[in-house]
Amino acid sequence: MIRFLIRRILAMVPVLFALSVVTFAIIKAPPGDYGDYIRAQLMNQGGASFEKAEQEANIYRRQHGLLDPVPMQYIHWVTGIVTRGDFGDSFFYNQPVSHIVAQRLPATLMLALTCHFFASLLGISFGILAATQQYRWTDTILSAVAFLGNTVPRFLAAIIILYILVFRLNAMEVGSFFSVEYGGAPWSFAKFLDLVHHVWPVVAIATFGGLAYNMRVVRGNLLDTLNMQYVETARAKGLSESGAVLRHALPNALHPLVMYQGVVLPYMLTGEIETAIIFALPTVGPAIVQSMAVGDVNVTATFMLILAATLMVGNIIADVLLALLDPRVRLQTAMS
Repeated sequence: MIRFLIRRILAMVPVLFALSVVTFAIIKAPPGDYGDYIRAQLMNQGGASFEKAEQEANIYRRQHGLLDPVPMQYIHWVTGIVTRGDFGDSFFYNQPVSHIVAQRLPATLMLALTCHFFASLLGISFGILAATQQYRWTDTILSAVAFLGNTVPRFLAAIIILYILVFRLNAMEVGSFFSVEYGGAPWSFAKFLDLVHHVWPVVAIATFGGLAYNMRVVRGNLLDTLNMQYVETARAKGLSESGAVLRHALPNALHPLVMYQGVVLPYMLTGEIETAIIFALPTVGPAIVQSMAVGDVNVTATFMLILAATLMVGNIIADVLLALLDPRVRLQTAMS
């Protein structure tokens, strides 16, 4: 297993390099750059003429290398990462990109892991319950919950909850992680409760959508495995129904769900883009959308590189979990 992990980690390096080239090229492919955003701001808010605004935009482009050929811009960006750990500066936020990552990534990761934990826990539990109670009222209700979770747009759910909080319950400070009095305060139980008070709508919406997918996968696969010969043999030997389900049927039914963890990590880190935007939370998703809108290429490229890295890390984690779940995978891994 250790040799397998070392090979996978070493293989990440050339893949990340190739993805960085492709990502940077795609970001720079559309016409326009941050100079266009500066020109538009000078004309719309500063009242400058087009010629004057374009002149100022070109000065900014020359100062920040935006007039260099795209390959040179990429080499400058990736060289800073490899040699100094420098991801460049953000044009829009006027600070190093590493500061933006440090501000947004930890909070986004904790929020995403919380949503994923509850979605997995509830989804697997509901899937087991629905499969073992097939065609009964419990299965019907849970299937309806899964259907709503898969079909209701998350931005719509966010808008409805935001409307209720602001216009019906007169909630204040819904666009941040903390209230004003806890913003710079040290961690305490009261601050934790304030955090929960601010982020529960995002957690609830993300958990509702995630548990719907998990439940459908577990229910469908568990219904298949419950009729397998080895499960019938376990029952015939006197094993209880719960033991047959949890010890024999469930581990094999979880294979597709475990492999899904390899691709869900980047989606988690985007922080439920539409929900985070509606609630104005400073997470990774809104930063990506904002940087793409104004042409802040360093921010966009850096976050895309992080998402690519998390995709590969997620696949490694999924392989390890699958090996722990299934002895046949461990044997194949050891032989390779």
